[in-house]
Amino acid sequence: MFEQIDKFIDRSIYLTPEERTLFHSMLKFKRVRKRTYLLQEGEICDFEAYIVKGCIRTYYLSDDGAETILTFATEDWWVSDSFSFTEQTPTNMFIESLEDSELLMVDHKSKTELYEKIPKFETLFRLLMQRNLFALQRRFHSLISQTAEQRYLAFIEKYPQVVQRVPQHQIARYLGVSPEFLSKVRGILQKKK
Repeated sequence: MFEQIDKFIDRSIYLTPEERTLFHSMLKFKRVRKRTYLLQEGEICDFEAYIVKGCIRTYYLSDDGAETILTFATEDWWVSDSFSFTEQTPTNMFIESLEDSELLMVDHKSKTELYEKIPKFETLFRLLMQRNLFALQRRFHSLISQTAEQRYLAFIEKYPQVVQRVPQHQIARYLGVSPEFLSKVRGILQKKK
């Protein structure tokens, strides 16, 4: 059950067998069905989840009910609301499974204990936060500097595993366009082939 996450960890830090056993003891395995909410607006996020199998999305709802999709996460990714988790304050985010999924989860108390007992985990999670920040910065830059067609092409190039697993209307929300507009963009791209 831990082979996949161990490979992920090994890319960033070295763990002794004892440290690895302690880390495993702090993880909780969770299997969720498609369309399960792991987190809803107003709740406090008390997990960081490593995705063993499945596809998860994080999104916000505007006052008029429109979705703004922040991320799609698949195998070998982590998902959480970092602010709510760290500050232990209510979230304004939703986290929902798009497929039946298998997760390894660490709660706030266990992560704090992990930092105390194995300080090198702070390095690992700092690297994860940096990567997330960089990805969000690149995404923000693309939203203000690229056309919808350029954003779509970049998305399908960078995340080919997501394109086949996520409904087109959700990809449109992620790209910041209407589903109808994305359909037109896809039509134009098909004609160019």
